[in-house]
Amino acid sequence: MLMKEYRICMPLTVEEYRIGQLYMISKHSHEQSERGEGVEVVQNEPYEDPEHGSGQFTEKRIYLNNKLPSWARAVVPKIFYVTEKAWNYYPYTVTGNTCSFLPKFSIHIESKYEDNKGDNDNIFSSEPRDEETQVCLVDIVYDEIPERHYKESEDLRYFKSKKTTRGLLQEGWINNQEPIMCSYKLVTVKFEVWGLQTRVEQFVHKVIREVLLLGHRQAFAWVDEWIDMTMEEVREYERATQEATNLKIGTFPPAISISETPLPSSTRSGPNSAPSTPLSTEAPEFLSVPKERPRKKSAPETLTLPDPGRRDSLFKLPSFFSWNSSPQPE
Repeated sequence: MLMKEYRICMPLTVEEYRIGQLYMISKHSHEQSERGEGVEVVQNEPYEDPEHGSGQFTEKRIYLNNKLPSWARAVVPKIFYVTEKAWNYYPYTVTGNTCSFLPKFSIHIESKYEDNKGDNDNIFSSEPRDEETQVCLVDIVYDEIPERHYKESEDLRYFKSKKTTRGLLQEGWINNQEPIMCSYKLVTVKFEVWGLQTRVEQFVHKVIREVLLLGHRQAFAWVDEWIDMTMEEVREYERATQEATNLKIGTFPPAISISETPLPSSTRSGPNSAPSTPLSTEAPEFLSVPKERPRKKSAPETLTLPDPGRRDSLFKLPSFFSWNSSPQPE
């Protein structure tokens, strides 16, 4: 098990981030999805928790095979997806990810948001933070981003919002910016397979950090697109984008309905007290890919081991690990 705490400061308020996060996740997921690959929204509905109150439950499937590095594709089946379940009680969320064929693999993420500069060392507990938990500060402006994801319009060193007049963000911006908030994420990765555990857990954390960096950069770079939206408007945008994304990756479910009637906590296997509830390591029930899903003509009939001489380890960032991919309750 490898645990890290990520802290990502944003030139926003916690309430503004609530809208911006929803908009960013929906738009980013749609952009990153391709035919047969991407994020499929399975459920998205209100949820009542006895401790945290009203929230939102979301279940997604993230199809990843072509986004994996070559060494990983050599050992996973062609039909590969991660199931993501998220319980959102903004400004607190819990997210769990399990793999469709690896019962010993799981990712558990707790997220909290505060209007500060990322200096709360005990945000996840009243006790001092475990010294073994590494704190990773993510600078959305000056941390290096992979070249394949770079866009000049999303380079926050040169971006200034027309509607909020925030930016240009200079070196040391976190100490001088007003308003400012921080997204705290406590991420636990487990891969209990002898011989591969350390490599896989470190690799997954590397992916998570890149996902968080890219997603939060985009959230602010797109601020003029969402800053005037109400919760109702961003919900409608989310609904329409989810339907379009499901069609784009090749799934054809009924139109997504974001239910207005909260489900009682007894009907959902969500955590009664999210921080103390471990993520189940049992294999999730396998759901077959819909028959309508077309197979890519280029897909091989058998799995072929990669050429050891290739250094093909680059991959396209998956839109998951919920940089908090769960919608917030209204």
